Amino acid sequence: MKLTSRWLIQITHKLGHQMHRKTSKIILALLLVCFVVRLLPYLAPIRATDIIQNQLALQFSDRHNLPLGTLLTRDQEHTAVVPLNQVSPQFIHAILAAEDARFYHHGALEIKAIIRAIKQAIDTRKIVSGASTITMQLARMLDPVPRTFSAKLREVWLAWRLTAGMNKDEIFSAYINRLPMGGNIYGVEAAARTYFDLPASDLNLAQASLLAAIPNNPTYFNPYKHWERLKQRQKYVLNRMVKEGYITNAIAQRVYTEKVVFQSRPQGIIAAPHFLFWLATQQQSNHNLPHQSLPIQTTIDRPLQQFVEAQVQQIISSLATNNVHDAAALVIDNHTGEVLAYVGSPDYFNDAKLGNNDGVQALRQPGSTLKPFVYELALEKKVIRPNTILADVPTHYAIPGAKLYSPTDYTQNFLGPVRVRIALANSLNIPAVKVLEKVGVHDFLTRLRQLGFTHLNQTPEHYGLGLTLGSGEVNLWELARAYLTIAKMGQPTDLVTTIPHSSPIPQAPASPTWALITDMLSDRHARATAFGVNSVLNLPFPAAVKTGTSSNFRDTWTVGFTTDYTVATWVGNFNGEPMRQVSGVTGAAPLWNRIMLHLHENQEPADFPPPTGVVKLPICAVSGFKPTPDCTSVVQEYFYPEDKTAYTQQNNLNLPSEYNEWLAKQPQPSFGASNLRILSPRQGDLFLLYPGEQTQQKLEFKIVNRPLKPVELWLNGEKLAASSANSLFWQIRPGKWTLEARSGAISDTVTFQVQSATSKPKRRGFSVVN
Repeated sequence: MKLTSRWLIQITHKLGHQMHRKTSKIILALLLVCFVVRLLPYLAPIRATDIIQNQLALQFSDRHNLPLGTLLTRDQEHTAVVPLNQVSPQFIHAILAAEDARFYHHGALEIKAIIRAIKQAIDTRKIVSGASTITMQLARMLDPVPRTFSAKLREVWLAWRLTAGMNKDEIFSAYINRLPMGGNIYGVEAAARTYFDLPASDLNLAQASLLAAIPNNPTYFNPYKHWERLKQRQKYVLNRMVKEGYITNAIAQRVYTEKVVFQSRPQGIIAAPHFLFWLATQQQSNHNLPHQSLPIQTTIDRPLQQFVEAQVQQIISSLATNNVHDAAALVIDNHTGEVLAYVGSPDYFNDAKLGNNDGVQALRQPGSTLKPFVYELALEKKVIRPNTILADVPTHYAIPGAKLYSPTDYTQNFLGPVRVRIALANSLNIPAVKVLEKVGVHDFLTRLRQLGFTHLNQTPEHYGLGLTLGSGEVNLWELARAYLTIAKMGQPTDLVTTIPHSSPIPQAPASPTWALITDMLSDRHARATAFGVNSVLNLPFPAAVKTGTSSNFRDTWTVGFTTDYTVATWVGNFNGEPMRQVSGVTGAAPLWNRIMLHLHENQEPADFPPPTGVVKLPICAVSGFKPTPDCTSVVQEYFYPEDKTAYTQQNNLNLPSEYNEWLAKQPQPSFGASNLRILSPRQGDLFLLYPGEQTQQKLEFKIVNRPLKPVELWLNGEKLAASSANSLFWQIRPGKWTLEARSGAISDTVTFQVQSATSKPKRRGFSVVN
């Protein structure tokens, strides 16, 4: 029996030893697994740079800190990020006390809180308190999924990874910048700005405790809908702060009774929607723009912006019967280059009318608005002078691989000899093309690109001579910036949109040619032929201005400036439909006029500085030089000093032969007595006379003579007539002929031939062979 007992004891001892060893192994294995599991997060840590908030809501204010609006992130959340050291300590204490008082003293999980939560759940058979730390809450914010057991495990795993890669301050900063604060507002900075119009750094204890109460249940504690609920939650937050020693009970009671006013929540965008969206896009693509949670202070002047928006709407309303639906405007401070107003369409939020299209940035044909720049370049190169006479006459250009290019004006009229000033001020097409021909398309395109017209990126051959008439595409932004260059006398100035901004770089002395262009564009009498003396382009103070109309009347432009402001306007249709009976002076100009008058209603601008390095002399409007007794139109014009010798010597009023076609179509012109000329037939003409037509065809002898005196016509030495008329019809017959016109001591002679043809033409009449 003793043997049996001893055997049983030995067996039991042996089995116990084996079980102990097995249990130890299991415990060691479990400890090893736990160690490995706890070590794994350090192999895949989440660092602060991994969860940086890039898609932030952008808040904008005007130059006077008046709000313009807020643009939400792509997922429509109003989020703002602020560093931890720019958050009120009152809020930091409040949110710690309310959500995780021992955050800085435990790890990703708080074991005591977990045990307490489990015990309470068992005792009450329901969840009484949670055990989520701030780190776990941040994990849930980063990976929001339905509340399940597996989701809780994922939350723990993510919290461990956050702890492995970030310190406490980094975790806490990421947390308070993601707190749900009601609606689509996220983060303490966005909440402080939205609810109190304050930065998070300026929150007092009453405001901070209210904001710290919201994240627990943002919908349930909505400050606009459930104020009493929020106050009860605030009491809880204040009591927790008392318990944690942040404040005394007396302070908590006083703060609870303190009146706090939540400001009315702004509804979206207040003003300048196109500008805000454009600027936000620039911020995303340009790292030089401020990446900040504070409101971005822009250069916009909100009262002026709202005035311009209203004027755009009124102009479009007044032109509705002319099939006009869209308009845009830009206002710039000449002294700083700051954009004061930016209107892209009559109504950004009208989707049916393509309102979100931005007329400031849209590429359109600029019409004649580029002409000042070709004249400036020509003056700079001295291929023309201020006193140059240009021929506004029918002109044809043979372009390889294309039809004959014959530019005309909208009026289909031609003025003949015109000064540079008249050609530019009245926006005449033929002289502008002739000047571009002198300058060269390549050089002009290079100059335009230097002025900031970056969208003119095709070859010179692509644009051709039509470049000065608007054959390319530009936008209102580029035009305004280029005209600002004219206003600054040739000094390029970048347009500025945010404050603060860098000081402008000092520029080299300006070329005097820019002042000449300004002088011409501000000459109301010079543009009277096309626009009249009292058009909307004429203001009660000095202003330089240019209009433009694209082909088929799809776009009208008016761009101009005073010494203080540059204003650019566009009126047209985004869908490309032509307007009816609308030009630059009736479309965009009235809008330009209203804005200019408003800008200067309290103080008129200074006069433009006169051009330097030139002298003003009386000239004959036909010759461009010193008037002679025969000159019937004398005006004042600028001269380069080196041209003064030519001024006294050249006084011939005879127009070159390029005017002949134009002269032949004019009533008796008035260009001086020396202008006796035979216009038809031309020197060396050959006419073919067909059988059976000899008695039916006549040839017109057309002359020009001023003053209107009797003219004798002699044909091969035989006197034909003496008449004050400017034409005579002669019965055509074969031969070599010399036609002479005599008026006193002045005469002109041409020779021509008439030959008989052997066969009849397909059409009646005779042919002219050049």
